[in-house]
Amino acid sequence: MAWQNEMTVIVRHLVHDVNSNDYTFIDSRLEEAILVSAQLSMLEIDFENTYTIDVDSLTLTPDPTSSSDKDDSFINLVSLKTAQMLIGSELKTHSLNAISLRDGPSSLDLRGIVSGLKILFDDINQKYEEAVMQFKMNGVVGQAILGPYSPGSDIVGRSNYSNRSGRF
Repeated sequence: MAWQNEMTVIVRHLVHDVNSNDYTFIDSRLEEAILVSAQLSMLEIDFENTYTIDVDSLTLTPDPTSSSDKDDSFINLVSLKTAQMLIGSELKTHSLNAISLRDGPSSLDLRGIVSGLKILFDDINQKYEEAVMQFKMNGVVGQAILGPYSPGSDIVGRSNYSNRSGRF
């Protein structure tokens, strides 16, 4: 049950739901959202470990938070994906209630809530996309930028040979 504790806390912080007296999301909903996000993340990302996800029974094996084999990449990416999904859900819910009323001198405008959530949603989307790209490029640093046929790669190759003691 360790992943439920650690990943739930991370997701709560990402969606700014940290006031324990007035949680927006209950723990069981967050755990379910984490598992759904894990399932969706595995479609686009090849993690080092193979995880078995069962949303019905709320199980994730092996536990990515176990101290012996902690998978920080999985934890972070799935937590970001979960936050993305939850903020998107909140944005949809509040956008249906985004109204502006004016009756004489009094007015009520609920559109500001939606614009604030849209900023959060765009920010978490950008962070998730950057994290996915960073994870995918982590194999060999600079591999995506400097391949064998990219401009400038011949200069790097020549500089490696010029540092040797032999003649070229």
